[in-house]
Amino acid sequence: MSLSKHLPIFFFLLITLLSALAHAARFDISNNCPFTVWAAAVPGGGRQLNPGESWPLDVNAGTAGARIWARTGCNFDGSGRGQCQTGDCGGLLQCQAYGAPPNTLAEFALNQWQNLDFFDISLVDGFNIPMEFSPTSGGCTNGIRCAADINGQCPAELNAPGGCNNPCTVFRTDQYCCNSGNCGPTYYSNFFKDRCPNAYSYPKDDATSTFTCNGGTNYKVVFCP
Repeated sequence: MSLSKHLPIFFFLLITLLSALAHAARFDISNNCPFTVWAAAVPGGGRQLNPGESWPLDVNAGTAGARIWARTGCNFDGSGRGQCQTGDCGGLLQCQAYGAPPNTLAEFALNQWQNLDFFDISLVDGFNIPMEFSPTSGGCTNGIRCAADINGQCPAELNAPGGCNNPCTVFRTDQYCCNSGNCGPTYYSNFFKDRCPNAYSYPKDDATSTFTCNGGTNYKVVFCP
């Protein structure tokens, strides 16, 4: 079969690929902790990060419902299967699903309403390590940091191995899980909010916890900033 018949398809695929890469956002994920973490991203997979190491991750424009987090206390075999004390995603090194609480979350949606990126740090799934989530390009200055000693001050009833759990996971009531969509701050959400005022403390905590930058901005996620 003539190669010329395939050229239009080839160039269409090439242009599509180059377009996607041109509009991808770069996330520089780095580990400033004095211990190893296993970075996780959906989409993106996962990677072991020793102290001082980083992972550049490109995420396509239009991506929504995305998360980056750190897993701790992990052991994986040569096939990438194992388990983590916090943030485990089905026992896989290369995450395909969200992690198990407790874990500090960097959440984002790219190129959404009015071509804005929306991003936040969320403690709705609890806390395992401190985190910074900040833009690195485009002149955007809406950086977020949650660096309090939440694990050391965690209420006894929320204590979990390697972290501080969220009340929904512990108590499983509508008051804390917001299943009905009509919920407000609680004693436990205030515990998180007092220590990290710019982070989500319960599911309806939008007003003080969602930040925006123009689409096309690059970001950094720092563990133990």
